[in-house]
Amino acid sequence: MRNSIRMKLFMGITCFALMIVSLFWIFNTKYLERYYMEQKKESLIKYSEKIKSMYDNNMEDIENELARIENILGGNITILKVDGEYLYISSFGYGRGGRKGQNIPLTREGIERVLSGEGILETFYHPKFHVKLLVYAAPLTKDSILVLQTSIGAIEESVEIAKNFYIYIGIISCIIGTIIAFWYANRFTKPIIKLNHVAKSMANLDFSKKYEVHSNDEIGQLGETMNDLSNKLDCAITQLNEANRKLKEDIEKERKIDLLRKEFISSVSHELKTPIALIQGYAEGLMDDVAGDEESKSFYCEVIMDEAEKMGKLVKDLLELSKMESGNVSFEMKVFDIITLVEKVYAKYKPIFKEKSIDVYIDKEDKEIKVKGDPLKIEQVLVNFINNGIHHIGGERKIYISIRNEDEKVRLGIKNTGEPIPEEEIHRIWDSFYKIDKSRAREYGGTGLGLSIVKGILKFHGSSFGVLNQEDGVEFWFELRKGE
Repeated sequence: MRNSIRMKLFMGITCFALMIVSLFWIFNTKYLERYYMEQKKESLIKYSEKIKSMYDNNMEDIENELARIENILGGNITILKVDGEYLYISSFGYGRGGRKGQNIPLTREGIERVLSGEGILETFYHPKFHVKLLVYAAPLTKDSILVLQTSIGAIEESVEIAKNFYIYIGIISCIIGTIIAFWYANRFTKPIIKLNHVAKSMANLDFSKKYEVHSNDEIGQLGETMNDLSNKLDCAITQLNEANRKLKEDIEKERKIDLLRKEFISSVSHELKTPIALIQGYAEGLMDDVAGDEESKSFYCEVIMDEAEKMGKLVKDLLELSKMESGNVSFEMKVFDIITLVEKVYAKYKPIFKEKSIDVYIDKEDKEIKVKGDPLKIEQVLVNFINNGIHHIGGERKIYISIRNEDEKVRLGIKNTGEPIPEEEIHRIWDSFYKIDKSRAREYGGTGLGLSIVKGILKFHGSSFGVLNQEDGVEFWFELRKGE
């Protein structure tokens, strides 16, 4: 984490605090004593001017003020004449003629400079008391001099104490500053770290994590922007995935359509190839007079007509299926009695049932059940299912037709006894040209399009439909909406 923002911010704040403390200590070491000395010098000069303004050769009037100034300065005040007579000495007061011989740090040359009107400010080491003094001498009158003295040893001692004190303060300040810097760096970078975690989740396409906004500053605004970006990316990627899914479905659908088209062409070619070959063969036989007698010629003609009829039926079914898939077929929706329609279809097929020894049972709950649909198309559905049952019947050779009321719908079932449809093929029986038993299909003239046409009719009606394998046979079923 050496290069982290937290560490950089912590080090920056700590270094800044150390720099401030260091600069403060340096200025204190180099300039504090000088500053104190300048303050003392200004004080001496200021009070000397004050004494000059009060002095009128009468010491009694200003003695108390001089004592007060001495206390403030922490030093001594001396007033003496040019001839060396002292008019006033600290702690001695004044006297007639004063006292001579008092040791003051002024040479004869210095006294002359003062009398010429020049103020003198010098440091002086007192040999008797072993202290440094700051001395300021200025002319008081034409024949007298004012001398102010203060010890600078106390200043040096105070400066030294202050230096040591500031060292301790600096160390404590550095420690406290380091703690504050760490706390502030952690507090400042915590939302940035959270934003980084959100950004990493977004990079991994996980948009569930969101930044919790607790402030309106730039970081809070950035968090809101990240959340908004996350939502928009999530929406965009969801839409993109949906588009990709649809594209895959379309590609797969296109592939299946292409495959179905190829299978359709192959199936049509196969379905037409056999009758065309038979027609061509028998026609050539007639032309070559292969059939010598009238009976053989009649048989040849019957075969040609039968195959032509099958081809016509195939073409008719193909046209109907094509219209249905393209939506060009018209439906005449009306309310009609489904039981009447079932009985009508049964009546048409009754001779066939009798001829093929098939027993048919119609199970109906009411004498009349109204449904909504195209009666001609529904009749076509019933015919296809019954034909399918006849062609695949077996076992007890029975067909069951059931009509049941179910809530808002009517369920019709056509069941034939016989072998079940293989489970692996049951989903393909609705495909065009699909035949479970291709050899038997040719016997009864099946084209493999009947159930495909049924599927198209029932889908247009919005009906559910299907096929069920049962213990003793197969049931095809579909539903119709009840008529009002």
